[in-house]
Amino acid sequence: MADLRLLGGHEVEGLLDLDRLVDALADAMADLSAGRASVPERVAAMVEGKDAFLGAMPAYLPGRATLAAKLVTVFPHNRGLPSHHALVCVFDPETGAPRAVMDGGYLTAARTAAGSRLSVRLLARADARVLAVVGTGVQARSHLAAMRRERAWDEVRVAGRDPGRAREVAAEFGAVACESYEQAVRGADVVCATTHSSEPVVRRAWLAPGAHVTSVGFNPDGREVDGETVRDSLVVVESRAAALAPFPAGSSDLLLAIEAGLITPDHVRTEIGELVLGTRPGRGDPARLTLYKSVGVAAQDAAAASLVLEAAEAG
Repeated sequence: MADLRLLGGHEVEGLLDLDRLVDALADAMADLSAGRASVPERVAAMVEGKDAFLGAMPAYLPGRATLAAKLVTVFPHNRGLPSHHALVCVFDPETGAPRAVMDGGYLTAARTAAGSRLSVRLLARADARVLAVVGTGVQARSHLAAMRRERAWDEVRVAGRDPGRAREVAAEFGAVACESYEQAVRGADVVCATTHSSEPVVRRAWLAPGAHVTSVGFNPDGREVDGETVRDSLVVVESRAAALAPFPAGSSDLLLAIEAGLITPDHVRTEIGELVLGTRPGRGDPARLTLYKSVGVAAQDAAAASLVLEAAEAG
């Protein structure tokens, strides 16, 4: 235990290379889809009276020689504090000895946005130039930063439940604040949904032909993308097993669409790792809708943590 590294949030932020992270996630997702990684489904302890939980997410990535686990709390009713808090523990894959414990708040936001960025790289049209980010929290900011690193946009829009907050975030990132979700989404080429909403903030009727949607919101009591969008899109997930699993692992956006009879589980057939590997086709038709629905898998946390530890040890 004498060599155990303790890394706070600011240290993690300074050590994590956001461009290398996208490539590390691509490798991790490929390993997951190829069956090379060991990533069990998330489990959780519920916190009575708070609609909250503590989740545990372990992973082993042989390609990165990384053994890690994240503990994450989700308290959706927090006011003045983030809704998510996390710690990531990294272990020596040869001996099992602990090597590092790091704050997982920034790491989680960064790896989630990097996953969405990877999906844009693989699925968005080459001529996509209008970006809409729906939400005004931590994930919205991380997505705005990530998407700006991925390509040049002619227009960036922000919308949220509170128009005042939307204006603040838009000013921070040099974007355009919209008065409604619909105003932000209509005509956008790429839409990033980053909310805790129980009611859809992305609706099929608002989407332009060929739009790419990324959805990272998690609410067991609802969804941020409507069932018609799910039905009409090529749906891409990190893991079919995780996305279609019951709470706390799966996606209510997808499960509710199945429950409503809009799709069957077979509609969710493509993993992002398979796109990386080239074992499944991607967009194809430029007018096709594409949806990357993220539930967050431990392979992503392990990949990000390995980069942080690598940089800490090199420094």
